[in-house]
Amino acid sequence: MRSSGREREDPDLGVLSGRTLFSLQRELFTRLAEQGHPALRPRHGAVLAYLDENGSRATDLATRSGRHKQVIGTLIDELVELGYVRRQPDPADRRAKLIVPTEKGRDQMAKSDAILADLEAGHAQVVGEQAYAEFKRVFRLVAEHQVARGDNTR
Repeated sequence: MRSSGREREDPDLGVLSGRTLFSLQRELFTRLAEQGHPALRPRHGAVLAYLDENGSRATDLATRSGRHKQVIGTLIDELVELGYVRRQPDPADRRAKLIVPTEKGRDQMAKSDAILADLEAGHAQVVGEQAYAEFKRVFRLVAEHQVARGDNTR
């Protein structure tokens, strides 16, 4: 069977994950734009999705997101310019900088959390609360296993 047929009839994990991610990002960022955050793009999620409310080091954001430090640095620069984060000295190590959300950044974080909770509630309603909880449990295990495999191949 040709690849396009497999993707329709029995999509693999990569295809399913990609479809889910890209659709989720489209809806999330469309709704964020409607709620006052039109300049954000899905690429900014590599920082914003992993940013701690009290601040995070860029190296930690790179590790958590799986992105290269230079990519994260560029995204942080964009988010500083857009007013979502600021750099400040890390009290634990004055040589290091923390990336801290601004008021605008905290607003975006709260709205993102609410939108994602709404999306998840919708999925749970469609497939059933128990089935969705089990799906998330298993998907979390698969994701952890895949990340560990990737870490072992370096």
